Amino acid sequence: MTTTQPLSLTSPLMSTYSRFPVTLVKGKGSYVWDDQGVKYLDFTSGIATCNLGHVPDAVKQKVEEQLQNLWHCSNLYHIPNQEQLAALLTANSCGDQVFFCNSGAEANEAAIKLARRYANKVKGSGSSEVVTFTQSFHGRTLATLSATGQEKIQHGFAPLMPGFSYLPFNDIQALDQLAVRKPAAVLLEMIQGEGGVIPAEQEWVNELAQVCQENDILLMVDEIQTGMGRTGTLFAYQQYGIEPDVISIAKGLGSGFPIGAIIAKEKAAKAFEPGSHGSTFGGNPLATAAGLATITYLLDSNVLDNAKKMSEYLDVQLQSLKEKYTVIKEIRGKGLLKGLVLESGALEIVQKAIGNQLLILTAGPNVVRILPPLPVTKAEIDEFTIALEKSIQSTEKGE
Repeated sequence: MTTTQPLSLTSPLMSTYSRFPVTLVKGKGSYVWDDQGVKYLDFTSGIATCNLGHVPDAVKQKVEEQLQNLWHCSNLYHIPNQEQLAALLTANSCGDQVFFCNSGAEANEAAIKLARRYANKVKGSGSSEVVTFTQSFHGRTLATLSATGQEKIQHGFAPLMPGFSYLPFNDIQALDQLAVRKPAAVLLEMIQGEGGVIPAEQEWVNELAQVCQENDILLMVDEIQTGMGRTGTLFAYQQYGIEPDVISIAKGLGSGFPIGAIIAKEKAAKAFEPGSHGSTFGGNPLATAAGLATITYLLDSNVLDNAKKMSEYLDVQLQSLKEKYTVIKEIRGKGLLKGLVLESGALEIVQKAIGNQLLILTAGPNVVRILPPLPVTKAEIDEFTIALEKSIQSTEKGE
């Protein structure tokens, strides 16, 4: 049986990952190849990062052009790619200004800092607390793991950073506490990815947005996994009819190049001023060239329409498996972020899938997470369905 293995004690790398016994050396579109030449269908998309597939031509071209000119310069100077990318992000969201960084954790760090500074410098009164939700995941820095509503992520890192509290996700009655406590902000995912692919319920989101508006609480949405078309629209919040004050993004923004950002409405953005926050590498010419090419392609091509159509087709295929196998209890998610809820044994199915040349993920012990690239085809979904069914069958047989 395929297993995940920590690195040996002789490795120069720290043992922060249990790795599958696969060494990937090449990728194109929906496929990757290992160092033995074996081809795998990649329905992880680098954990929702390679949303356009591996090495998309439109992004590759722009990155190669930028490599010939300038890789990095200080944010003390104007960077044309950065300003163009910020203009596209604000034009296609409810935000007004952008801060660039290097990762999702850094984006959420920036959002948390912005919320505290907003409370202290703009509101000038009230709590600087940030409220998040149980089963959330917001990163692994000290602040973002403190914001994360999962004890397993926080284990061993006490004392956690103060200033965070947690409410149950999708619980309308619990929102009454916000009006009493009046925190600086709430931070939520529209779909809890790491927490089990759990979508926010529309009625709950409506109530949350109203409470935030009435009490001058910043509504901050973590779109790091759901952004850049993953759920069928550029941002998942756009399907809920709300306007966040702050949006954090990363992953799919750079098609694999490290880049993150927060997009904020003017009322929140003005809390930052020169010297209040910064990033050496954030928004450098190379990363923003990748981001600019990625979002331009997302907006100008039919890839979002394809994602919507293929999501519907994937739903049909997953439902057909659910009808055949009692181990599958539920299918949830939006767009091309799907969760297959099982009785048990998600990791075992993921391990079996590798032997069937399919890469998928877990989202907790009982959920298989499925993240195809947005340009995925029906033929690739059919290939995925066959490989997943083989993996389920071999698991049930105990092979």
